[in-house]
Amino acid sequence: MNKKLNTVLFILGATVFNVIIAVISFVLILIFYIAVIVPNVPGAAQSWAFSLIFLSSIAISILVYRVVLKALLNKVDVEKYFDPLFVNRNMRKKPSTSE
Repeated sequence: MNKKLNTVLFILGATVFNVIIAVISFVLILIFYIAVIVPNVPGAAQSWAFSLIFLSSIAISILVYRVVLKALLNKVDVEKYFDPLFVNRNMRKKPSTSE
């Protein structure tokens, strides 16, 4: 496989991983909410629950994604396996110095 294909597959895999973590955290927080919080909280306070559960699951997925990505990048040589996503066209290649 070449670097461009590795990069595309990594981005797709990382996206799927992030979505799966968001769904898992959403379900776990929802189960916790239904089991523990609903019986103890009045109805008026329960109206914001879905929004808060959704936002907290996104925040948790971002945090988990960052930790896993940082650990992966420490193990893998990025320049060896992946193509850069953004290349600055204004930067010129350094001229080779032949003495």
